[in-house]
Parts: sequence; structure tokens; C-alpha cells
Amino acid sequence: MTQTDVLSDRPSLADRIGIPRPLLWGFVGLLLFMIGDGVEAGYLAPYLENHGQSARDVAFLFTVYGVAVSISSWLSGPLSDLWGPKRVMWIGLAIWSVFEIVFLVLGLQVASYPMMVVAYTLRGLGYPLFAYGFLVWIAAATPPRQLGSAAGWFWFAFSGGLPTLGSLFASFTIPVIGELATFWSSLGLVIAGGLVALLLTREPRGAARLAPHHVSVKGIFFGSLSILWREPKTFVAMIVRTIDTASEYAFLVIMPSFFMKVVGFTLSQWLQLLSIVFLSNILFNLASGMLADRLGHRTVVSIAGCLGSAISVPVFYYVPMAHHGNFLIAALAGIFYGATVAAFVPLSGLVPQICPKEKAAALSALGLGAGASTWVGPAIVTWFEGWHGIEGIIWIFSGLYAFAGILTLYLSVPDHARAVLAAQRNDRRRDRNADGMYGETPVLH
Repeated sequence: MTQTDVLSDRPSLADRIGIPRPLLWGFVGLLLFMIGDGVEAGYLAPYLENHGQSARDVAFLFTVYGVAVSISSWLSGPLSDLWGPKRVMWIGLAIWSVFEIVFLVLGLQVASYPMMVVAYTLRGLGYPLFAYGFLVWIAAATPPRQLGSAAGWFWFAFSGGLPTLGSLFASFTIPVIGELATFWSSLGLVIAGGLVALLLTREPRGAARLAPHHVSVKGIFFGSLSILWREPKTFVAMIVRTIDTASEYAFLVIMPSFFMKVVGFTLSQWLQLLSIVFLSNILFNLASGMLADRLGHRTVVSIAGCLGSAISVPVFYYVPMAHHGNFLIAALAGIFYGATVAAFVPLSGLVPQICPKEKAAALSALGLGAGASTWVGPAIVTWFEGWHGIEGIIWIFSGLYAFAGILTLYLSVPDHARAVLAAQRNDRRRDRNADGMYGETPVLH
């Protein structure tokens, strides 16, 4: 038994609000890391276009970056099983830092597009290992009754940085130190966040191999793939997760130009709007995770997430266009969009309950979906923008969210998983009784 299996008679403030106390500094470090990663999110595309790159080249850069993110997101699960999440996070921090320097020095500063593609793609391997390695750590060290809230706090920190506070940071620093220096400042934020998370978080499970020692390396990696057909619900969850944030990454490509050229905003206004959108997103990340612990994970995802996003995506396009230059109206539409996308957060609490014996593998499938969204979104822009422009892309995403709502009907916790969770719950209760502790019984959805 570890310190996260039980709560003392006087739980800390962190425990009361849903953060596993031993992982508190990990959440703080993740927020700082993702702020650094999100600094460029709102202005890298217009920066590149203003320095000689075509819109198609920018979309391609984002697409191949997204492919790397997708691969790395999947690898975070089996590598955490093999080496422990903490080591995986160290590797992610190192990759991001090294290839960010290469991207800036040999890519942006000399305007070398081939080097930009190589360095930016390789840098894309970094943040998923750090962030999703921490998500695996959370799943391994958090009691099921707290998983919904812990997942909400994870996505609160994740989206709080990328792109919410990162874009807000850029909106203030660009007028003062310039665009290129702002890129460099992101490196310092990432390193600071990584060191806070890794040096101050001492929960023991994160430093150890998660998979049983009798499981081979081949078995670990094959298991993280084979779970997609051994437990088809993880495959469905992966597709739903891909759809979830695909629109976000597409919007980072097409919306800067739309809001500045069509709606009439300045770059600073666009960055501030982006921050408002994702401030809404991080607040509702937290709210949806807590709500899922009460109403059910699947209910929140299907109604607030899928149905809500199918409506909010066209609202975010048509309403600002109909109210040219009106920042308040655009912000309200963006808040609605950010809130509905956040309602997919309970997937991170649901999937470990679907596969309670293979939490890392199940989250690896979800990570694969999260990573895939980073290239699926820009790829849809690349493939379909010539069809009906931005308007056509808007309706493609609205339809995808409606399709995801149908898929969520399949995402219930199977009977065999309920039996495993009940046995795990009984084991924890016996441990608490032996130590004179008490706890609550998790509610399965």
C-alpha cells in the first residue's frame, strides 16, 4: 500500500479538492511546462506566413509535428510501464529542450524550412512523454473514487498552459521583447516546469516500473497495441478522443487569419481571445471531471462534450463573423466552444475503469487519440480547405462531434471490469482497516 491509496483522518486541502496530495507539485510543474509549450500556439502560424512560408507549408509543418506527437503520446504508456513515468518525463523534458534550441537557431533564425520541419517534428516527441507520462503516474497512484477529479485537474493544468496562459503570456511579451525573443522565453518556462515536477514530486510509484517484472518488453509494447482489439471500447475511446481536440489544432492553423482578416482583430486581440477560449476550457476541464464523479463519465462526455461541441463549433465561426470587430461577442462564443471541448475530460477517468488491470495500456490508447488529434486537425485543413474554405471545415468538425456522440453510447464499464474494480476496492478497504484508516467506496459509471 502506498500513500495515495488512503487518506488520513484529516485530508489535506489538495485531497479535498481532488488533487492527490503526493502529486501536487507534479500538477504545478505540468502547468508551467505547458505554459512554455503553449507560448507559440497562437502566433507561430502567422509568424511563419509573415516570414515567407505559404499557408500550405505551415499546415504541413503542423501536420508532421502532430504525427510525432501522436506516436509519442502512444509511447508514453508502454515506456511508463517499462521504466516508470518519472524517467519518461525526464526524457520528454530533454527532447523538448534540445530540439527547441535546434528549431530556433537552425530553423527560424535562418529561415530554413527543411530544418524547421525536422527540428519541430522531433520536438513534438517531447511534450507527450512529459505530460502523458504524468497522466499515467496519476492513474497508477490515484484511487478510483478520485480519478475523475484528478483527471480534471490534469487537463486543467495541461490546457491552462497550452494554449491559455501561454498565449496570454505571448500577447504581453511580444510588444515588449519581440516575437523571436518570446519564442526563446518559452524554453525557460518549460525547463522550470519540468524541474519543479520532477524534483519536488516524490510519490514512489512514479519512479518504479509499473508492469510486472515477468512481462517482457515485447509484451509491454504489444499489449499497448493489442488492447485496441482485445478491449474494443478502448479503440472507440481513442476515436472519440481524437475528435475531441482535433478542431483545436485545426483552429490554430485557420483561425488567426480568420479573426484578423475577416473579423478585424489585431494579433494581440486574437491572442487574448485564444486565452479567453482556453481559460473557459481549463475551468470546465475541472468542472466536468468533478461532475463526472457525480453524474457519470459517459453522460458528461456524450451530452456536454459531443452534442455541445457539434453546436459550439459553428457558433464560434458564424457569430463573430456576424458581429464584425465585436470582441465581447466573439469571446462569449469562444467561451461556449472551450467549455464543450472540455467536457471530454471524463474519458481519462472512464478508460482506466474499463481496463482496470491495464491502466497504462488503456491510457496509452487514449494518448494515441490525443496525439492523433494534433495532426488530424491540421490534416483536415490541408485536405479540405480548398473544398468550401473555412466554412466547410467548420461543418466537417460539427459532423465529427455528432458522430462521436453516437460512439460514446458504447463506452460503458463492462461487467468483468466492475468485478475487478470491486475486488480492488475490497483490497483497499482491508488495507485501511488494518491501518486504522477509513475511505469511501468509488461509484462506477
